[in-house]
Amino acid sequence: MRVVITGGAGFLGSHLCDALLERGDGVVCVDDLSTGRLANLEHLRDHPGFVFLERDVSRGLDVAGRVDAVAHLASPASPPDYLRRPLETLAVGSRGTEHALALARRHGARFLLASTSEVYGSPAVHPQPEEYWGNVNPIGPRSVYDEAKRFSEALASAHARTLGTSTGIVRIFNTYGPRMSARDGRVVTNFITQALNGEPLTVYGGGAQTRSFCYVDDLVRGLLAMLDCAEPGPVNLGNPEERTMLELAELVLRATGSRSPVLHRTLPQDDPPRRRPVITRAGQTLGWSPEIGLEEGIRRTVAWFVARPEELRGAALTALDR
Repeated sequence: MRVVITGGAGFLGSHLCDALLERGDGVVCVDDLSTGRLANLEHLRDHPGFVFLERDVSRGLDVAGRVDAVAHLASPASPPDYLRRPLETLAVGSRGTEHALALARRHGARFLLASTSEVYGSPAVHPQPEEYWGNVNPIGPRSVYDEAKRFSEALASAHARTLGTSTGIVRIFNTYGPRMSARDGRVVTNFITQALNGEPLTVYGGGAQTRSFCYVDDLVRGLLAMLDCAEPGPVNLGNPEERTMLELAELVLRATGSRSPVLHRTLPQDDPPRRRPVITRAGQTLGWSPEIGLEEGIRRTVAWFVARPEELRGAALTALDR
């Protein structure tokens, strides 16, 4: 199978590139490097099954040769990134999705949409099943990401109904692991880099808000399963083990051996108070469930950052800029 991955130089995309190549598939990685990093792909540069194209999929997407599947992961994913690039985020969720779907249709290929738990917004239903339509502020600052993904889902669904395109939608809950940028502003990387740099761990609000964290290896297994089947979705992919932000901070402090204090800051607008997936559908349709617990995943992620002091220095410099 030859798979086109948009956003393939990003955190999740680069791991998906690895997994596909390891099982013998060919990969065409497409990324404009606005948030993705060539460093994530350096080890693949000379792989005979790997091709990299530096392109903005919002402006078009054409790939020479056979295409058996298109995995559309392109988008800023962390709040600081999409808040810095609001128009670009909306563009890649709309025009970028249109171009990726058109490529899949031209080749009769399977289309995988990497959607997000953010489509549920600040949920009035807990935990969140796929049948829940969400509670999203359509004009708030986070709407550029939330609504871009909701539109992507609507567009993929319309393609399937109207044109017969084989589409599969996965809703990805908080995922973490090696290759995350230390400066991406997500809570796991914030806590780990702050702890390793001896800085206070910034907890927004009282810290009782919850998230459910899935290790990247588990998530990629779910993406592969969705690529390999005809399931339309949407399917939640995430670890249903729910933790408060204060619990996560304590876990990171133990894993790093840090004595950093916790510093509370004002909660951002529209920040969801609780987030946990119902993953019954993933088990039934994909045979998927997470296997790596949070403690083990954090240990692996801490080890990755410890081995890359330049990442930690970059995070420290970013903290000084703030």
